[in-house]
Amino acid sequence: MKNARVAQALGCASVLAVALAGCGGGGNDTVADGGTSAGGTGTGTPSSPATPTVSPVACAQLVGAAIPASAIGLPTSGGAVNTATVVSASGTGASAVPEHCLVSGAILPVDKTAPNIQFRLALPTAWNSKALMFGGGGFDGSVPNVTGNVPNGPTNQPTPIGRGYATFASDSGHQANALGSQDGSFALNEEAVRNFGGEAIKKTRDAAIYLTKMRYAVDKVQKAYFAGGSTGGREALAAITHWPADWDGAISWYPAWNDAAALLAGQRLSRTLAQPGAYPSPAKRALLYNASMAACDSLDGVADGLISNQQRCNALFDPSTAVYNGNPLRCAGGVDTGDSCLSDVQINALKLLTTDIRFNFSLASGEDHYSGVNIWGADLGITTNPSPLQPTVTFLALGTSAPATPMPRTAPYAGVLLDQWIKYSVTRDPNFDSLTLDPANPGPWAGRISELSTQLDTRVDLAPFAAKGGKLLLAHGLVDVLVSTRATEEYYQRLQSQMGPAEVDKFARYYEVAGLGHAVSTVFNAAWDSLTTLENWVEKSAPPDNQVVMDTAGVAGRTRPLCDYPKWPRYNGAGDVNLASSFSCVN
Repeated sequence: MKNARVAQALGCASVLAVALAGCGGGGNDTVADGGTSAGGTGTGTPSSPATPTVSPVACAQLVGAAIPASAIGLPTSGGAVNTATVVSASGTGASAVPEHCLVSGAILPVDKTAPNIQFRLALPTAWNSKALMFGGGGFDGSVPNVTGNVPNGPTNQPTPIGRGYATFASDSGHQANALGSQDGSFALNEEAVRNFGGEAIKKTRDAAIYLTKMRYAVDKVQKAYFAGGSTGGREALAAITHWPADWDGAISWYPAWNDAAALLAGQRLSRTLAQPGAYPSPAKRALLYNASMAACDSLDGVADGLISNQQRCNALFDPSTAVYNGNPLRCAGGVDTGDSCLSDVQINALKLLTTDIRFNFSLASGEDHYSGVNIWGADLGITTNPSPLQPTVTFLALGTSAPATPMPRTAPYAGVLLDQWIKYSVTRDPNFDSLTLDPANPGPWAGRISELSTQLDTRVDLAPFAAKGGKLLLAHGLVDVLVSTRATEEYYQRLQSQMGPAEVDKFARYYEVAGLGHAVSTVFNAAWDSLTTLENWVEKSAPPDNQVVMDTAGVAGRTRPLCDYPKWPRYNGAGDVNLASSFSCVN
């Protein structure tokens, strides 16, 4: 939507806004960050008292309603509701969506040349007095499904809106082109960069809470949660770090919390696989997967198609010397002779990706490296797998063609993403050859990358969130090759180093899931009732003990225990291999 159109809506809504002023809060119901960037301290200052409410507002009355800039804790030009429609109840069982008022609106930027923040808000007729915000993915650019489930949520329990939550999300402040979540062209505008970096979280939350109060005629939303994965996982951590008073709990899956560092690692992947002969074909990926499974599957006590003892596998497996079905994995002489083996160039490229990348320049965020990924046992894109989930797995892994100049749309997800980031966020030159930028030694672009890191890298500082009673659930698949599991381990370890393991245990848990890659998997497609777990912890003071995750794809219905990191599930030696009760969490 163009700014002029929303401005017109704001003007037309002025009378309605005055009429409804008694029904909406004049500001945030909790402490606002008070800063002008996502890198604020999170201490903030108290917001103005909420205006006394009168009576609930009908869904249709929300159309055209203005959201004053004073109701949003960061600078904007206010916002407006574009549409508000009553949606009838649909579906049955866990997939049931109750009757709700579906609101769409826009938050206007300060810079009139910047794109708006488009948002949606679902307000159930039978409201449970709580709210939940969904995070996005990649470079965002579209509004997530506000009537959907939390990342890797359960298939046998109600969705957030099915439980009565007011749910909301935004496009983070720009609208993607045909590249979808890989579109980086928004970054030619600095306000759009800041919104994506985190400011849109606060702006969207405050606008949504303002409208929620108006709709239900309340002064306070009782509980507010955030759920997201990948970029959405970063957004969850950013939300509770920068604006801890706004949130009671968060679910963060495979979070790109140190995003600038992760992007630099993605650039290394892209440049490495762009080397002549380095990009492995799907058949070679299948061969590597089978060889690593043969070597590592039983390290957790049973051959069950899952590598739970990933650390041991990383130490033991070497594709240079591995043998599968009696044949060396390495091609004779290291020269590529086809899909029945891997060449030295391919082996060395894959080995490199398992190591940390160190940056030979300073990042203002303080990050100096990014952790390597777990390649052994990962599905890098085995295209012959008939599962309907496989195209998504391949898309998010190595794609179907090597990185090149110009960058193919079918290149690895990270390759396309980095091509866009370097052209639009870093160099601001759409014609720049992205593969020429060395992520460890970026030369003239080091300063710009350092500046971007202050927005994209989330500091490890959850003491204020913990002090207010907030709770965090962290989870990550062990074979994620897009966002490193080891990076999430590092986040949790830093948290424990800062606060002490016993203190962290009071408000945070971290779990790793064998067989799960980035978001989805054909091997172990995780489904965990994280929202009930979070509700019980926050609202009933019941810590998340004995958590279980279910597979919905590889062996549908099998379960595994979720072990408190660094523990992992080992088979007991007896019992049904598909039941969590047959496994124990061990160090």
